[in-house]
Amino acid sequence: MWRYLAGGTAMIALIVAGFMFFSGDARPRPLLPRQPVAQTSNVAASEPLPDAAPEATDRTREQKRFDRYDKDRNAKITREEYLVQRRKAYARLDVDGDGKLSFDEWAVKATTKFADADRDKSGTMTAPEFATTAVKRKEPARVNCPPVQAVAEES
Repeated sequence: MWRYLAGGTAMIALIVAGFMFFSGDARPRPLLPRQPVAQTSNVAASEPLPDAAPEATDRTREQKRFDRYDKDRNAKITREEYLVQRRKAYARLDVDGDGKLSFDEWAVKATTKFADADRDKSGTMTAPEFATTAVKRKEPARVNCPPVQAVAEES
């Protein structure tokens, strides 16, 4: 019996949804009101526009990373250039400066990172606390666009 009741309810819901879907207005509406064309200044009018838009560089994340390691910009990474980054990280972990990394020195970073992330000091990390442990990446540089000028409404 309950199957018939569920089936009937589902059929009524489909009919109502179909009616609402097909009775809507299908004409596209503009998302923004039309803006009047701004007057160009004499400087902009005197300079011709380029034929093509400037192209963005196709540098990938790996190419950017390669460039950070290649200090002398000769398109080759030497062993020394590669190890500079590793030495800096190693030196930060080698607290006593003896040139040897003990387990305790290595574990300090992990336990410190956990303690910093565990804000409520409960001994466990919640999802928002865990999210703070992710590696911070630089955001891409933003282009400073001029602000949009307000257009007076036409009467």
